[in-house]
Amino acid sequence: MGYYVKVAPDVRLYVEDVNPRGDKTILFIHGWPLSHKAFEYQFNVLPEKGYRCIGIDTRGFGKSDKPWDGYCLDRMADDVRGVVDALGLCDFTLAGHSYGGATAIRYMARHRGHGVSKLALFAAAAPSLTRRPGYPYGMPKEDVTKLVKDTLSDRPQMLRGLKELFFFQNISNALGDWFFDIALPAAGYATAKVAMSFRDESLFSDLGKIGVPTLILHGLHDKVCYPELAVAQKEGISDAKLVWFEYSGHSLFYEERDKFNSELMKFIAD
Repeated sequence: MGYYVKVAPDVRLYVEDVNPRGDKTILFIHGWPLSHKAFEYQFNVLPEKGYRCIGIDTRGFGKSDKPWDGYCLDRMADDVRGVVDALGLCDFTLAGHSYGGATAIRYMARHRGHGVSKLALFAAAAPSLTRRPGYPYGMPKEDVTKLVKDTLSDRPQMLRGLKELFFFQNISNALGDWFFDIALPAAGYATAKVAMSFRDESLFSDLGKIGVPTLILHGLHDKVCYPELAVAQKEGISDAKLVWFEYSGHSLFYEERDKFNSELMKFIAD
């Protein structure tokens, strides 16, 4: 079922809550520029195994409200806290993809892991998506700046181009259209501002503040969040397990969905 949660005086987030009576809860945070619908192939399977799957549309994306501001990691993490408190969640797994993974890490640091028993990161944009002094592993900042400019000049064309960036395996035209349709309802300014956030913000100091078991799932062919980011996450988080996906790019939750679902369930059950 779907409903709205008020996280600020003028901002409501859309939340999809599948199998609310499940005895193991996973709170999913999607990546840029998508919505909770990106996790369709998890929501199809995990509830049948007893999991409660909660997907948030972050501000500016999907069905959520689209305010002019608030598109930074601190505010996104605070929004997640608003959902956690409104739903009374505890002892849950916090799971994030790409910028959603960065948001999950900031939540762990900023809110001291409130209610979280385990953390799962999927192609997370951390500790820095872009290169910076002393950290040569990320995407060139100018490439992200181009994404921002393309978003503000021709967002539909920019979104069409992401198909080649996100997927390693060949996908059908229909699936490409599905991916495009998920991203299109976002506000253009939200899409651009979040891209600026993952271009400019970093989480080096956040990693050491994570105090729960952490699963890192990452595609070896990721062209957005390079594999070196997963290695840095593993090194920076005290209790972390890294699992590589040999046949995936940035969209491992679709490209190797059976392995993805299996690894996630195994991690939560341990």
